[in-house]
This record gives sequence, C-alpha cells and structure tokens, in this order.
Amino acid sequence: MSLGCSGGLRVEPGTTTAVTVEPGRPVVMVLGLAYTEPLVWVDPETAWDLVEEDEARWREWASGISEDVPFRETVVRSLLTLKLLTYSPSGAPVAAPTTSLPEDPGGIRNWDYRYAWPRDASIGIAAFLGLGKDAEALNFLNWLLHASRLQRPRLPALLTLTGGHVPRERTLANWPGYAGSAPVRVGNGAAHQHQLDGYGWVIDAAWNLVLQGHRLNSETWRAMRGFTDLVAGRWVEPDAGIWEIRADAAHHVHSKIMAWLALDRALRIAETHRISARCRRRWEAARGQLSADIRTQGFDAGRNTYTRSYGSADLDSALLILPVTGFEDLGSERLRGTVDAVWKELSAGYPFLYRYPPGQDGLPGDEGAFLPCSFWLVQALALPGRAAEAAEMFEALLGVAGPLGLFSEEIDPATGTLLGNYPQAMTHAALVQAALALRDAAREPAAGNMPLVEPAETKPVETKPAAG
Repeated sequence: MSLGCSGGLRVEPGTTTAVTVEPGRPVVMVLGLAYTEPLVWVDPETAWDLVEEDEARWREWASGISEDVPFRETVVRSLLTLKLLTYSPSGAPVAAPTTSLPEDPGGIRNWDYRYAWPRDASIGIAAFLGLGKDAEALNFLNWLLHASRLQRPRLPALLTLTGGHVPRERTLANWPGYAGSAPVRVGNGAAHQHQLDGYGWVIDAAWNLVLQGHRLNSETWRAMRGFTDLVAGRWVEPDAGIWEIRADAAHHVHSKIMAWLALDRALRIAETHRISARCRRRWEAARGQLSADIRTQGFDAGRNTYTRSYGSADLDSALLILPVTGFEDLGSERLRGTVDAVWKELSAGYPFLYRYPPGQDGLPGDEGAFLPCSFWLVQALALPGRAAEAAEMFEALLGVAGPLGLFSEEIDPATGTLLGNYPQAMTHAALVQAALALRDAAREPAAGNMPLVEPAETKPVETKPAAG
C-alpha cells in the first residue's frame, strides 16, 4: 500500500494528520494497492491531470446525446450508467455489478446479477441507437458474436463478461448477507434455461442497426439466420419465460410474441440481405402459424386481453412491450385492452406494477414492484397516443430514484425502498426507451400500423474479436 500527497504534505502511519483545504488549492491524495504484483506509483499532480482529462472525455461523450429528448438530464444519467455497466475490454454489458442484494429484505430472494443477459443488452442497444450512440450498440453486437460462437444457434440466457459459461449457482455458507438476507449466492441457475424471448430481443436489435443505415456483415447475418432457424423450429415448445421462474416450463405469451418478433425482424432484414427462397418460405410459414397460435390460445376474449400463458387467466407485465413489436396495430382494441388490463390487475399502487400476480413464483416471501415494467407502461401509453398519461407516470417514476439518479430492479411500493441488485441496467434502458417514446409521441400523432422504414443506404457492421 502506498499513499502519495500533493503539496509536500506528509502523512505518517499511525499518527493523526490535520489538513486544511482552501478554495482553489486542492489537496490530492493517491492511494495505491497491490497484491502479488508490482505496485504502480502515480504522482499526485499527474493523477489530478488524469482525473480532469477523464472528466473531459465523459463530458464530450455526453454532449453528443441528442438534445431533443425530454427529461434529457435524467436520460443522460441513465445512458452514462449503461455505459459504466459495460465491461470495456469485451463490450459486455453487465445486468448489475452486485450479487445478493435482496428483493425481499431478510428473505431468500437474493441472486447474482454480475453477468451479461443478451436480452437486457439488446434493450440497451435500442436506448443507445435512439440517441445517436451507434458505437456502443456495435460493441455489444461484437461481444455477442464472440460470446455465442461456440453455442450457436442456441442463444444462452446469460454469459460471463468474457463470454464464458456462467458458473453453477452455489451459496456461501455463514455469510450473513445484506440486511440479514441469506443465502448469499454466486453463479446463476437461470443460465441453463431455455428462454425463447431472448432471440426476439437480439434479432430486433440487429434490425434496429439496419434501420440506422448499417449493413450486417456475413458473420453477423449468419448468426442471426441461425437464431431465426432455431426459433422457427422450437417456437412450439414451452420455455422458462422472461422472469426465469424456476418451475416447469410453460407456453408464455410474451415469449411467443418475441419469437414472432424474431421471425418478423429477420424477414425484414432479409429485404436487403441475402437469403434463400426456401429459408424465406420457412420463416414466413412459421411467422404465420405462430401469429395464429398466439391469437387463439394466448388471448382471453371475455376480458379483451392477452394472458400470461396459454390456458391461464393470469396477466404478465411483459406484455406491455406489445406496442413496439408491431404484432398488433397501435389502434387495436386488443392492444388497448391488454395495456389497460395489465395496468389495472397488476398495479402495485401508482405508478408501480408487479410483473405477475404476487405469490405465484413458488418462492417464499414477497417481492416488490418491478421498475422496468412501469417504464414499459409509459412506453405502451405514449406510442398509441396517450402521451399525457405517459408523461405524468414518467415524472412520478423519476421521483423514486436514488440520490444519484440510479434505479434498482424493484421497489417496495409501500415505503419507496429500492430492492434488489443495484444499479440495474434493464431499468435504466427501459427508462431511456420510455423517454424516446415520449419524444416520438410529441413529434407525430399515433398512427395505425407501425411503419416499416427501409434504410436509404447501408454500411457494413464491422466485427472484430472481443478481448478476454
């Protein structure tokens, strides 16, 4: 350990040193630590220059964020958070930098989120692209191609930040946990689940890149075709769903809609990318069959709403992404009925939502309201033309952020206490997307079908090997 101080200040170990700090005359202290490796000594004056240079780089990056987005200061904070949650050597976005911060203080709902979920990262892509930060989106795609190469066409539910297999889930004996919440967990058992929805998020992210004028190179398009082929063959199977319930798989309606999205977006990409006629026919047939299946088995006509799973009367807040998929017309009564039903039946008290009916995940204890779902509701209200309701809810949600403008995954709706691992990438990405929906709603009135905007020109997506 070393301590270097500016201005000739000397600090002797084991003694108390008084320091007077005056305006315009900062005192710089540099603490160095090393274990089984050489100690790196940085001169205090040099360290101060490095800090100022680093701040200047961050300010320059933030200055490039679009000026026309509402609540820009909050949006910038969320984008900075998403960038800071990205492991720069590989480009992998971590879900959260912590493990076992409890969703139910004192209970067992403690999970390790120090990994990269392709689904969550894909949501982040839309956030970056919507505000002119293409480089961050491309870095994620580079990482995904590197990380998934040995398991394609299967898309792992989550990966380590270097693209490896997530270690088996285990508990740390005798660790008390935060606020007495045990067990403390390392690893994540969801890594081996079949989560059908992830393919839709990833292929939609690729489609968003195409919309921004990028052309997918051969490796990227080959990977997306492999994912799409898998979806075309496996959409009939049940899956674990977006919420990773550790029970029997089910035919989750949200997963089916995202599978439809995967097929639909792949077909849209194929408008400008090479594909065989046989493959196109197979994807078109699967998309049509899946659409009919969802509309007949995943819809409750009596309540005018899509449901959580086939044959279930329960609802699912993940259905709030329906307006951005194009599966339903923005003016559809089915869409409006689903949004209103979810808002009403899964409300945890304004402006919060539960992700599914509480007490139905097979685990003891309670969980809080799920913050990304509330931001999805903002988006689901704004896009079909209910912008005033959406803006009011958005402002209410901003009031529950932590003192640094950060959000966790969940919140106690009664006390406002943030719950779960922190800060949470998925929440911040959903916040940015909600703000973008408010911006788009202000630009033009809601239309019927979501427009299919073909890029005027395309440029290749450059892919390079990820480090690590």
